Amino acid sequence: MDYVIIVAGGKGLRMGSDIPKQFLPIAGKPVLMRTLERFRAYSSALQIILVLPEAQQDYWQELCKQYDFKVDYQLANGGQTRFHSVQNGLALVPDDAEGVVGVHDGVRPFPSIDVIRNCYDTARTAKAVIPVIPVVETVRQLKSDGSITVPRDHYRLVQTPQTFDIQLLKAANRQPYNDGFTDDASVVESYGHAITLVEGIRENIKITTPYDIVVAEALCKL
Repeated sequence: MDYVIIVAGGKGLRMGSDIPKQFLPIAGKPVLMRTLERFRAYSSALQIILVLPEAQQDYWQELCKQYDFKVDYQLANGGQTRFHSVQNGLALVPDDAEGVVGVHDGVRPFPSIDVIRNCYDTARTAKAVIPVIPVVETVRQLKSDGSITVPRDHYRLVQTPQTFDIQLLKAANRQPYNDGFTDDASVVESYGHAITLVEGIRENIKITTPYDIVVAEALCKL
């Protein structure tokens, strides 16, 4: 059985809003609802685990009533960091489970079904998979005496869902936390497993700023 852990712990500070960014409406529907719907559209059998801070759960439940939101999911409490939030989500996955578990940003509502499917299918053999897109702008590396241009072909921008063999991610998440855990791939890499890259899509944006809301509204019209 396959799972996805959708992590939504943002506070919306860069939005300049009192409403956490995952709850802001895009074309008449909260961001987080669009994210959950996308994974349910990928698979009716996928087990969805939503990780939310306890302080936001009542508000989310009210939104679900307001929008008559029917996607089924399990709810886990957010942790101090993303790493700890994913641990809390993984705790709802049985210890003897076999299959693939994805971890996805709650504020990425536009992963294509094809990208989701490719991530899950590739992880069945590769065990640890992340979607990436090319860097299209010139990149400069900051140095103590200035900066230098670096070859952008050597770099990729990382997206989600990041997908893993369930037992691999559970084992990797038993490691002690460290500040180098910037995403789930870094946790698994620290555990000693190589990461396989698959092609992402540019539309799979992470909604962080008011500009991203404008882009998201436009994507909903495509």
